[in-house]
Amino acid sequence: MRIEISRLRSALDAYYQAFGSTGGVTIHIPKGMYIALFPGTLIAHEPDEEAHGVFVPAGFDGAQDRSIPGSQLAVRQRGRGLKLAGVAAAAALVLGSAALAGVEFFGQQVVITKRPTVYILMEAAEARMQGEASQTRDALMTALTQFTTLTVAKAGYADIRSVERSGRSYEITIKYYGDADDRSVWWQIADSSTGDLLKSGLEKIDTSGKSPALIREEMAGELATRFAATRGVINNIEIHGSPEEALGNVCVLRAEYALDEGGRDQVAQSRDCLERSLAKAPADPDATALLSRVLLALPGSPDEGDMRSRALELAKAAVSSAPLSDRAYVSLMAAQFASGRTEAAVRAGNRAVELNPNNSDAAAKLALVLYSAGYKDAGVATAHDAGRLVENAPRDAMLVLALDAYASGRYSDAALLAEQINCTDFLVSTLRTAALGQLNSPDAPERLAEIKSKDPDFERSFAERVAGWHLQPDIAAGLEAGLAKAGAQIDAGAVASVKTP
Repeated sequence: MRIEISRLRSALDAYYQAFGSTGGVTIHIPKGMYIALFPGTLIAHEPDEEAHGVFVPAGFDGAQDRSIPGSQLAVRQRGRGLKLAGVAAAAALVLGSAALAGVEFFGQQVVITKRPTVYILMEAAEARMQGEASQTRDALMTALTQFTTLTVAKAGYADIRSVERSGRSYEITIKYYGDADDRSVWWQIADSSTGDLLKSGLEKIDTSGKSPALIREEMAGELATRFAATRGVINNIEIHGSPEEALGNVCVLRAEYALDEGGRDQVAQSRDCLERSLAKAPADPDATALLSRVLLALPGSPDEGDMRSRALELAKAAVSSAPLSDRAYVSLMAAQFASGRTEAAVRAGNRAVELNPNNSDAAAKLALVLYSAGYKDAGVATAHDAGRLVENAPRDAMLVLALDAYASGRYSDAALLAEQINCTDFLVSTLRTAALGQLNSPDAPERLAEIKSKDPDFERSFAERVAGWHLQPDIAAGLEAGLAKAGAQIDAGAVASVKTP
C-alpha cells in the first residue's frame, strides 16, 4: 500500500506539471498518510524514494532463486511496475472524479446547519420592577419554546461562550421598564461566539384596562414573534449568514420564504435542498414538514397525484416525530386540504394555532383554508386576528381579505389589498388582474400579459389551476369573469366543470 500511494503522489505531481491546477481545487496526499486532502492551492509532494527507485520486496535476494532466469526476473519486475502504475492511475482517476463530482472530502464538506440556540437575560431597570420582569421573562421563555425555529437555553448565560454547541447561538439581553400607563423593553441580540452586537430594538405596550397577566402575555408574545418567527430577527440573521450551499435548518427557513414569495424556481431549489438535507438526517421533522409543503406548491408535474400522496405521508411523519410542532401541523393541514380532506385539515390547522398562539403565519394559513372551504366568516375573522399579531399581516391573511373584498364586489379594495401582497404566486396575480378587469382598468390587459408571459398556457389550464386552489365555485366563477373583462380567452363554464379532489 505504501508503494502505491507513493507512486500516486508522483503521478499527481506529473499531472500538475503538465497541465497545471484549475478549478479551484487540487489533490494532495501528505507523506506518511493514506488520506487525500483537497486544498484550494497546489501543494507539491515531498520526494519519495520508493516512487523513483527499484522496488525489491523485503528479504528478497535475486541470487537466492536460481530457477528464474535474469531476463524473466526483469520481465516480472517490469510487469509489477506496470501493474502498480495502473493502480496509481486508477486511484488518481477515482480521486479526480470524486473531486469533480463534489464528493464531501475534508476541505469540501457541506455545512449542515442546526437550529440556533438563544440565551435570555432580562433585568428590570428599577429594583421595584424586578419581580414583574422575572415573570415576564418566564412568559417569554414559554412563548419562545412554542416556536420550533430555535432552541431555548435556560435563563441567563454565564460562561456560555465556552460551551460546545451544535449550531450558532445568540445572547438576548432585555431591560424592562414600566410606569403607570405602559410597559416597555429595550433589547439587543449578540453573537455568542464573537460577542458582536447584531440587532437592538424597543417594544412598548399600553397597559390601560389590562390585567398584569395579560400585560405579561402580550409583551412575551410580541418579543417571541420579534425574535423567533420565520421572518423574525434571528432567522433573518441565520438565512443571510449561512453559505448558499448549506443544508439543514437554513434549507427549512429558505423554503418557508420561497413558499410565501411564490417563486416557482425558488420553490424548486428549496425542494432539492430539503431532499439533500433529509438524505443526511432522515428523521428531521422540520425538513420533512417543509418538503411536504414544497411538493404541494409544485403543480403541473406528470406525477402530481403521487406527489400529493407523498406530501401527506411526509406531513404525517413530521407530526409523528414532533407532535408539539406547529410547523408539522401546518404541513398536515396543507396536505389534507390538498387531498380533499377538509374537516381533517381544519382540525390540523386549529391544532397548529393551539400549539403556538403567537405564530401569525399558522393562523393566516388556517384562515385561507377556512375561507377556501366555504367557512368565509371564520376565515375572515381568523385573517384579521393573524394580522393583529404582527406589524405586517402575513401573505395568506392579506389574500383572504382580498378574496373576500372581491367576492363582495368591492373590487377597488380587492385590487389594493392584492397589490400589497409581496408575492408572485399565480393566485395572487390572478386576483390582481381580475379585480382590475372588473374595474375596467387600462392596466388589466398589461397584468394579464404578465401572467401569460410566465405561463403561455394559462388560459387553457386556468380550470385546472382553480381546482388546485380549492376555491368555492362562486369565487372561482367571479375570478373567471374578471379575467374575461381583462381580455382573457377562457372556455365558458370550464371552471364549473372541474371538480376538486
